[in-house]
Formats: sequence, C-alpha cells, structure tokens
Amino acid sequence: MAMTLRLPDDLDAKLTARAERTGRSKQALAIEAIRDAEARAELDVHDVLAELTDSDADILEYLK
Repeated sequence: MAMTLRLPDDLDAKLTARAERTGRSKQALAIEAIRDAEARAELDVHDVLAELTDSDADILEYLK
C-alpha cells in the first residue's frame, strides 16, 4: 500500500545520508526501522508477561 511519509528536515537528511552510505533506499531503511521498533515493542510485552507469570506463580497456582 502506498503511503507518504513527511519527515522533519533533520531526519530526512540523516535518512538520506544513511541511504547513500549503505547503498540502500530510504524506503528500505524506513521499513526496516518500523519492523525493528515493532519487534522491540512485542518483546517488551512478552518480557513483562513472563516476569509477571514468574513472580505471581504461587497466586496463579492457587487460582487454578
């Protein structure tokens, strides 16, 4: 799906410089950044749930 992304001038300059430096397109770099951010967000939620499950194991067992 097509999308227009308007970046502040400073971020556009950084993205342009990275694209030139790495030989990749700005689009490819933006997609990678969004995917990385989403993966980190999902990981954080799973880590919190795992920690809560561990810390509240006795309560969860009692509730069974």
